[in-house]
Formats: sequence, structure tokens, C-alpha cells
Amino acid sequence: MTVFLQGFAVAAPLIMAIGAQNLFVLRQGVLRQHVVPVVVFCALMDAVLIAAGVGGLGSLLGAAPMLRVAMALAGSGFLIWYGVGAARRAAAPGALDPTKGEGASSLAAALARAAAFTLLNPHVYLDTVLLIGSIGAAQATEARPVFVAGAAFASVVWFTGLGFGARLLAPILSRPRTWRVIEAVVAVMMFAIAAKLLWGAGQIIL
Repeated sequence: MTVFLQGFAVAAPLIMAIGAQNLFVLRQGVLRQHVVPVVVFCALMDAVLIAAGVGGLGSLLGAAPMLRVAMALAGSGFLIWYGVGAARRAAAPGALDPTKGEGASSLAAALARAAAFTLLNPHVYLDTVLLIGSIGAAQATEARPVFVAGAAFASVVWFTGLGFGARLLAPILSRPRTWRVIEAVVAVMMFAIAAKLLWGAGQIIL
């Protein structure tokens, strides 16, 4: 139980840090679109990445700076593209209706975006794989699966709360003006994260 709680305590603050993936899950919860599949997908991917990190992938990433640069470039490009879309939705009140236009999406599209936010975000690898993985790998061999379970459980708790907790804000979020603010904040966050990724990649190259 101690190792399980250690895994939970290590993973929770890293997973809870506001990022592109969390903002996407929050938006899906607000829209009430494919919340269960998106939450399950994000939690499952975290579990896989944590297990991979504990299994040795974290050491590989730590020794491959140019791979981190490539991930940063790909991730920043995707975030800029998504940020532009959010900015357009903020500027067009009609598009803020979740049942119309860009507000609605198919399950396949939602999962594709969830995959992009997860796999194209270098912070997922640096935090989930490299940091959590290195701490988990330092555990005794027989304790590593328990550590992974604890860290993965933190992800389940967070994404479940994020995806379904957004519904509690429905009375406020039903207002078009609120949607405009949300999309504007999402756009700013996407651009800020992309800029941070590009800056980090530049630091590695230089």
C-alpha cells in the first residue's frame, strides 16, 4: 500500500498540472461529448506510458535530446493549429453551440484529438515517462507493478473528475458569452504551451 500511495502521490501533481490534454478533456466535459471514451482513453494512455517509463523507456528519452526536439516541433505545430480553431470559435458566437458546426464532433474525431494531445505533447513524455518512470524504476522489481498501479489510479481519478465535474458548471457554461471566454482562454493556453515547447527545443539545439 505504501508503494501504491507513493505512485499516486508522484503522479497526481504532474497529471493535474494544467496542459493541453487537460483543457481538451475539460472542454469535452463541458460539451458533454464522448466524455466516457475520452476519459478512458486518456487514463489508459497514461497507464501505458507510465508502465513504459518504469520499464525503461524513460532512460531512452533521457539520452536522446534530438528526439525530444522532434516531439516539441510536432507538438507545437498541432497546438498552434488547435489554438487557431479555438480563436475562431471565440470570434464566432454561432460556432459556440455544441450541437452545431465546429462545436460537434464524431467519436473518431474526439479520440483522434485526444491521441494528438497525448502523444504529440513532449511534456507527457518528460513528466509521465521520464520523471515518473525513473522514480518507479528505482523501486524493487516486485514493487514496480504496484507503483505503476498507484500512478495510473491518479490519472483515472483526475480525468474522471475533470470530464464529469465540468457538468456542474452547466448553468454558467450555457451562456454564449461564457463559451467565448472559454475558447479564448483555450486559444491563449495553446499558443503559450506551443511557445514554451519551441523555446525548449531551441535551448536543446543551441
